[in-house]
Amino acid sequence: MPKILVVDDDAAIRRLLRNTLVRADYTVVEAEDGKSALRQAAVEHPSAILLDLGLPDRDGLGVIPLLRANGDAVILVVSARDAVDERVTALDLGADDFVTKPFDTDELLARLRVALRHRESSGTTPMVIRRGDLSIDLDRRIIRRGDEEIHLTRKEHDVLGILARHVGRVVTHERILAACWGAGEESRVEYLRIVIRNLRQKLESPGSVGSVIANELGVGYRLRAEA
Repeated sequence: MPKILVVDDDAAIRRLLRNTLVRADYTVVEAEDGKSALRQAAVEHPSAILLDLGLPDRDGLGVIPLLRANGDAVILVVSARDAVDERVTALDLGADDFVTKPFDTDELLARLRVALRHRESSGTTPMVIRRGDLSIDLDRRIIRRGDEEIHLTRKEHDVLGILARHVGRVVTHERILAACWGAGEESRVEYLRIVIRNLRQKLESPGSVGSVIANELGVGYRLRAEA
């Protein structure tokens, strides 16, 4: 089973995460600070790392690029620090997702499953991504809901494409804007909001509950994935 490295200086939180992960059939190793996290990551080669930002020896934000430079494990930040700028920074530094304390253990496990699946398939992006009756053909730029083809503008295709390639994960406003509008176009956030609104109107089934595209307030957007 996948091995998960839990990095947190709070023994009670480590115990909660260890028990939750073991019940879900994961193997768990632990670290209480940044130095031991880097050592454990190098020795144990975990599939995923649950990383707190408030570590006693160094800021967890500084640990993310070191972990990313020395391995390809999923990095899921689990922290009480929920400021938008810190969440954006963590994602831009290489974290795959961000869960705020206090957290729901079922949601955390779902986020972990999605991130692990994405990492396993990241070497070859699937030609078609499916979510319920919605199918997104990235190569042919064909979107269908059931048997009905959904017509999108070029910009809508571009934005949906980058969300689909990171399905289940937050993509920051800056990353979407750079990919779809070009570098230096951060001021076009309002245009992005309009595109997202149009995508939601076109992609959601009549009477559906919940949006296909989730808004991470102040951070970015996520194409919801079934856990």
